[in-house]
Amino acid sequence: MDTAAPADTPHTARTEEVLEVTERFVAHNYHPLEVVVTKAQGATVTDADGKQYLDFLAGYSALNFGHGHPAILEAAHKQLDRVTLTSRAFHNDQLGPFARELCGLIGKDMMLPMNTGAEAVEAGIKVARKWGYERKGVQPDQANIIVAAGNFHGRTTTVISFSDDDDARRNYGPYTPGFITVPFGDIAALEDAIDQNTVAVLLEPIQGEAGVVVPPAGYLPAVRTLTETNNVLFIADEIQSGLGRTGSTLACEHEGVVPDVYLLGKALGGGVVPVSAVVADTDVLGVLQPGQHGSTFGGNPLACAVGRVVVSLLSDGQFQERARTLGGILHTGLEQLRAKGVTAVRGRGLWAGIDIDPALGSGREVCRRLADYGVLAKDTHGPTIRFAPPLVATEAEILRGIDYLAKVLEDLA
Repeated sequence: MDTAAPADTPHTARTEEVLEVTERFVAHNYHPLEVVVTKAQGATVTDADGKQYLDFLAGYSALNFGHGHPAILEAAHKQLDRVTLTSRAFHNDQLGPFARELCGLIGKDMMLPMNTGAEAVEAGIKVARKWGYERKGVQPDQANIIVAAGNFHGRTTTVISFSDDDDARRNYGPYTPGFITVPFGDIAALEDAIDQNTVAVLLEPIQGEAGVVVPPAGYLPAVRTLTETNNVLFIADEIQSGLGRTGSTLACEHEGVVPDVYLLGKALGGGVVPVSAVVADTDVLGVLQPGQHGSTFGGNPLACAVGRVVVSLLSDGQFQERARTLGGILHTGLEQLRAKGVTAVRGRGLWAGIDIDPALGSGREVCRRLADYGVLAKDTHGPTIRFAPPLVATEAEILRGIDYLAKVLEDLA
């Protein structure tokens, strides 16, 4: 169905009221487009005016399986009627099976359940430092972790301490020490930065917020070799890139790389509840003892019941194959727009960073006009927009999103 609507379609009073109350009572830490979503199913959302949109953001990959996936909702409904929270002061009957199934999917011994992606990153940092002191023998308070320029691992105080995003970092000091930044994709710079106090290298295998930046071929294997040689942990932040998004369960698999630690989140909660995890072998996660790290909601039975379905959906590889196939269609279509205002296309699977000629308009302007046509996407860093449709999107929906981007570029030319 063609969901296009004229750019000057007025908002209804209901939409205006929602926007007004949100502006008044919600902190202005986001700058959303003026779309008020009231319903969603699959790859489609509906706003307060009844207009439908293709969701080409998918909650920054939190909705890999689309809105309202029936198996995920069924598990959530059933668990809601049983028990939703016990805290980790007691056991529940979902956490153990979820951990076993997730570890089986990922190929590691243990998992640490958390809630948000940023919590998983913070937990991974703590585990790496503790491992460094207790296993590697680094002197107290001397541990350093190497990160990449252009990274995005969240917005907590520790994480923004090693961010080079001025909006995320400015005026939040003093900053947490213990991090060294090197250029993403530069293996020589990474090698030069490693010293006797380095406990981990923390990287996104594909940098999402930076514009879906794929490192040079061979970079991740070289990182793996360097970290093994120097007794340093390789921590892969797969919170956005993982769980089917790029055409494999984990983006690292494209290069045949197995890090020491995976950080997972977003899609792990099926778009229903926040679920994240640190997944590693016993020699790493085994450094944690009772009372040394925790979370009241981490590992709650509702989250685990949902997470178990997500693991099940990924277990036969169908979603990964779907992302590969549809991703080929997506990238082929986007490449054909290079002569029409697109200057670069990056990414893997159903994930693309698209640079727009700044002479045509900003990334936000392109996204605003896409929304007028019925496609929701997100800009990042000026002229760049991102496409990340749910893995349940159809070929026709993928092609329609590309067609509408072509229309926007024609309008701006």
